[in-house]
Amino acid sequence: QVQLVESGGGLVQAGGSLRLSCDASGRTLSSFGLGWFRQAPGKEREFVGAISWNSNSRQYADFVKGRFTISRDNAKNTVYLQMNSLRPEDTAVYYCAAPKDQFYYGGSVSNRYHYWGQGTQVFVSS
Repeated sequence: QVQLVESGGGLVQAGGSLRLSCDASGRTLSSFGLGWFRQAPGKEREFVGAISWNSNSRQYADFVKGRFTISRDNAKNTVYLQMNSLRPEDTAVYYCAAPKDQFYYGGSVSNRYHYWGQGTQVFVSS
């Protein structure tokens, strides 16, 4: 029903910025909440942030507050993760995810999400 594709990753120096995009096929994203997660080598997948279907609710992991911003553009069927002031410890594969049901807000709980993208690699050099 929902197929997600992340893009925008790459190599950036510490202090720099990247904007990741999450695009959907099969269904529009306008009626789905969306979460961002990341996984660094040798570490568990961790929550980054989430946005509700109508953008009324947003939340972020403590370690990205003030640096990362989630937004959505329904006209483009795209959800963004703007990442500023990047640090080497932000190096990871970043994933977007959507719940199974429309209008559902998954928040920070990974098992509330059903659809996952393939991930996009972010590498932050020191």
